[in-house]
Amino acid sequence: MTMPDKRNDIIQGALELITEKGFHGATMAMIAEKSDVAVGTIYRYFENKDVLINALYHELEEKILGALRKEYSAEKPFRERFLLIGTTLLHYFISFPVHFRYMEQYHNSPYGISLRRDQLLNKADDVDITRQLFTEGIIQQVLKDFPLAVLFDLAFGPLVALARDHILGFIVLDDTLITRTVEACWDGVKR
Repeated sequence: MTMPDKRNDIIQGALELITEKGFHGATMAMIAEKSDVAVGTIYRYFENKDVLINALYHELEEKILGALRKEYSAEKPFRERFLLIGTTLLHYFISFPVHFRYMEQYHNSPYGISLRRDQLLNKADDVDITRQLFTEGIIQQVLKDFPLAVLFDLAFGPLVALARDHILGFIVLDDTLITRTVEACWDGVKR
C-alpha cells in the first residue's frame, strides 16, 4: 500500500467510524483497525484526532463545492443560480448519505460552530459561492433584508432536514419533489 493510499484508507475509515460512533466514540485505535494500519501510521499523516477530524471535513467540503461549481456560472440569472445550488446540494446529500451525516455532525459540534461563525462573519479564508451569492442578493435587493445567517437558515435549513428525512426513510425524494422544495426555499428568501 502506498503512502497516499494509506492516507485515503485512514480518511475513509475515520469517515465510516465517526459517522457511526461520533467524534468521541471513534477512537484512534478503532480508526487504525478499520483502516488496516497501525495507530502510529495515523500520526504520520495527522498530528492528532482533531487534525484528522478537520482534514476529513475539508476534504468533504471540497467534494461538495466541486459538485456545486460543476455547472455554476456567475453569468446565469440570480434565481437560476440559487435553484442550481439548492438542487445540487440536495442531490449530493442524498447520493452520499455518509458524507451528509458527517457534515451534519461536524456542523453541530464545537468544530463546526467555530467554522460557521468565521464563515458568517467573513473571516474564513475560502471562497464560498453560496456566501457570495447571498451577499450579492442582499446588495442587489433580490433577497429579503435579513442577516446572512437567517437567509442561510431559510434557504438551506429545509434542504438539510429533507435530506435527513430521505436518508432515514421518512420520505422518498424524486426530482419533482426536489425541484418543488428548492423553489419553495427560493420563495422564502426572495423579495
